[in-house]
Amino acid sequence: MKPVRHWPWLLSLAILFNVLGSADLQAGNWRDHDHDDRSGRGHPGHHPHHGNDNIQLGPRPYFLVNHMDNGPLKRRLQACSKKPVKRTAFSIGHRGAPLQFPEHTRESYIAAARMGAGIVECDVAFTKDRQLVCRHAQNDLATTTNIVTLPELNAKCTQPFVPADPASGTPASAECRTSDITLAEFKQLKGKMDGYNPQATTPEAFVEGTPGWRTDLYATEGTLMTHRESIALFKSLGVKFTPELKAPVEDMPFEGDYTQEDYARQMIQDYRDAGVDPRDVWPQSFQLEDILFWIQEAPAFGQQAVFLDQRPNEPDVTSLAYLQSLKSQGVNIVAPPIWKLIDLDPYGEIVPSDYARHAKAAGLDMIAWSMERSGPLAEGGGWYYQSVNDAINNDGDMYTVLDVLARDVGVMAIFSDWPATVTYYANCMKL
Repeated sequence: MKPVRHWPWLLSLAILFNVLGSADLQAGNWRDHDHDDRSGRGHPGHHPHHGNDNIQLGPRPYFLVNHMDNGPLKRRLQACSKKPVKRTAFSIGHRGAPLQFPEHTRESYIAAARMGAGIVECDVAFTKDRQLVCRHAQNDLATTTNIVTLPELNAKCTQPFVPADPASGTPASAECRTSDITLAEFKQLKGKMDGYNPQATTPEAFVEGTPGWRTDLYATEGTLMTHRESIALFKSLGVKFTPELKAPVEDMPFEGDYTQEDYARQMIQDYRDAGVDPRDVWPQSFQLEDILFWIQEAPAFGQQAVFLDQRPNEPDVTSLAYLQSLKSQGVNIVAPPIWKLIDLDPYGEIVPSDYARHAKAAGLDMIAWSMERSGPLAEGGGWYYQSVNDAINNDGDMYTVLDVLARDVGVMAIFSDWPATVTYYANCMKL
């Protein structure tokens, strides 16, 4: 299938047009804790009541469906094109909606909620004065904000901006950490699309570099947020919470007395202080020690803690015995990247991986990440689809993968950089 050129321009319209119209969300479709499972964990399909949300998907889901190979799945998704849509917790806003909006900004979060994400993510890092803020990594400020263009703050970076040296071929560089600056200084920054220009000789040129398959059209605003501000915003938007405790790049304890446990405890305390029901929160970490800490110290939150597992699919990681050992320690949910959950059978068809089959047999719930994180898929899916790259040759294959994850693997939710894609599928399949 011949790829369509300039498809990011189609994406740039997604938040402007409501192709499907709006759906009145009746009270009966919202969360009822009386129907939670016996474990006490909140079911991701339940929703806090928030009035009649006007969910807007825009043209992207239809763009992807139109590019699918002909077959039953394509026909079924096409048949849903005129149906109303509702918010769904099967759709998680990964950093908000960063395919087009600066990640972890107020604008990105609002866009994710508008596209029907029922859960939205704040990755949690800490500042020099130990305040929690939403950033994908503790040390990504140079590529996701304008910090290097602000001389007083650039000077405080772990490595202030260094221009490229064309003579030696040395690229431009900078490393700026949330822990380099106070919360007051953090709030002076403006979020931007993640990227940088390695050939830059000035700070202003360095902050350019948005990949061509994303856009700066909505990057004119980029309001950074504290963790507590994100909680208040998500409550107002009627969405649930999946904060990720980021692995610090600083040696812990930070400054000798701020331990990893203090950091993990502080993140959970923000939800307690805000009066958030633990069944509406899925705390995440790549570090199993954080998950076990929450299970032990904050069990109401720990029973929905999500272990982010991206280790290679070696036998010691995919074995039933290992996954059962996670379950026996109190872990209930694992969240691997997409490629760990799927594989190719001898006929080249996409099927659940050994990891996925054994996780299910061990009684673990699964969440997949992240759709929309790769560019055009005409030449394979890249890192996120590495186990099935040979079966991918067009953007419509994204829905083929999504269908296997939902139907065959049985994931409970999927992260996406453009949540409307997953929202459309979940509504069409009545998940």
